[in-house]
Amino acid sequence: MTNFAIGLFRGPHAALAAAGTLKRAGFATPELQSPVPIEGVEEVLGEKKSAIKHFTFFGGLIGGISGFSLAAGTAVLWAHPVGGRPIITIPPYLIITYELTILFGILFTLAGFFISARFPAIRERVYVPEAAVDRFAVTVACDDGETFKRAEVILRESGAEQVRAQTEEG
Repeated sequence: MTNFAIGLFRGPHAALAAAGTLKRAGFATPELQSPVPIEGVEEVLGEKKSAIKHFTFFGGLIGGISGFSLAAGTAVLWAHPVGGRPIITIPPYLIITYELTILFGILFTLAGFFISARFPAIRERVYVPEAAVDRFAVTVACDDGETFKRAEVILRESGAEQVRAQTEEG
C-alpha cells in the first residue's frame, strides 16, 4: 500500500517551487493539482513525452499490412481469369490498403489516448477536493514514515498551509 504526502498551497508559485524542491531531493516526480493552469510546470518537472505517436504509427502499419493482405489474399484464394496479367497488382489494392491504414491509425490513436490519459484508471489516484476549488496541491509518493517526514519538511519549508498523509485507498 502506497502512502502519499499531500501539501496544500494558497498560490501556484509556492506549489511549483515545492514540486521542484521535491524532485531535486530525489523523490519520484510529484503530481500537481490545481484549479487553474499553471505556467512553467514543464520547466520545473520536465516535459512528458507523448506515446500517442507510436500508437498511431503502429496502427497505420498494421492497417496497411492488413489491407494489402486482405486484397491480395482474396485475389489468390478466389482467382478470376485475368488473361495473362498478374493476379496481385498494386494499383487496385492501394485503395483498401489506404483505407485500412487510416482506420487502424485512428483506432490505435484513440486507444493510445485513453491509455495515456489513464482512462479508465488502472490505479486510484489521489484526489484532493480543495484543489478543484481554491488550493494548489502537491502530491508525492512515500514508501515509509521516514520518507514522509522528509517530504513533510520540504513541503512546510516551501510554504504549505497544510500537509497530510493519505493512503492509495483514500
